Amino acid sequence: MTDIIIIGGGIAGISAAARISKHANVKVLEAETTLGYHASGRSAALFEENYGCASVTALNSASADYHHTANGGYLTPRGFLILGRSGEDEEFERDIADLKTTEISPTQARQYVPILNETVTRAGYHESAYDLDTDRMIQDFAKTVRHNGGQIHTNANVDEITFQNNRWNVRCGAEFHTSNTLVNAAGAWADRVANLANITPVGITPLRRSMAQTPAPLGHEISKWPIFFGVGEAWYAKPEAGKLLISPADETLVDPHDAYADDMILAEGIDRFQQHVTYEVTRVETTWAGLRSFAPDRTLVLGRDPINPNFIWCAGQGGYGFQTAPAASQLVADIACGRRSDLPIDIIVALSPERFKK
Repeated sequence: MTDIIIIGGGIAGISAAARISKHANVKVLEAETTLGYHASGRSAALFEENYGCASVTALNSASADYHHTANGGYLTPRGFLILGRSGEDEEFERDIADLKTTEISPTQARQYVPILNETVTRAGYHESAYDLDTDRMIQDFAKTVRHNGGQIHTNANVDEITFQNNRWNVRCGAEFHTSNTLVNAAGAWADRVANLANITPVGITPLRRSMAQTPAPLGHEISKWPIFFGVGEAWYAKPEAGKLLISPADETLVDPHDAYADDMILAEGIDRFQQHVTYEVTRVETTWAGLRSFAPDRTLVLGRDPINPNFIWCAGQGGYGFQTAPAASQLVADIACGRRSDLPIDIIVALSPERFKK
């Protein structure tokens, strides 16, 4: 049976491990003490099938049935509201076209989110957007790995990778692991893992995104409100656990690290949010940030490295990691185990690291 090591225990790595564990001996190496600590643990946790470029939406569509039905389903209805103001018509119309969203009147929009002010002149609503139970998804994939005899090692920071006699040797401190195939699901650290393995990086770029949690507006029951956005995703707000999450939807270039929010950027995002509402944010209860990691073309990188096919990329998930995970992980497993994928060939090609071959 083939031995496969997966570096990274976020949603990308643990979902791939679950799929692979049915057909091969799999071992997950996660540098942190828990799974899904970085980007996966700081996700907006939304499934919107039309969100992303063509290859991403193809993965979303291929993942939809899993999200709706697997293990009782992971989705709860949320809804999606795009808001435009005077002078933003062109960008608003582009957004609702891209997201296949139906335009509604500002009056109708205020029925969904009563705190919208009179400066909101355009609105688009899409019912089929859902909250994702991200923690349960990670834990269910981990259960599958263990049930199938796979191993999950946390606190396993990779220090050295060598490739000899067609096998990978991975050192984590004093521990050594070996396998036929290495899957790079290291998120923001994916290019660093590639460098350790003497594989040419593809240009994975970590971008910080910040989030603030504020009290719910007084006098409002917000649990049924949709997630709502400014045009061009200049900010968004989402009800969660009786609080309101507000993000400036920032994408600040940073080195891979345990991300933290920038107070000034958060303040700017909250100000953009407040320009659309009657609610004044007077208190921020907590803040955090995560790293969204993109390839140069902002498309996931899934497939065998063009130079060393024993190295498989599972990286560049950006902000689409959870919503694409069921289909993306199945593709990685099919590639790793030599099985035919059900995805269209043009999508497989669009996702392949072959596109970066010089």
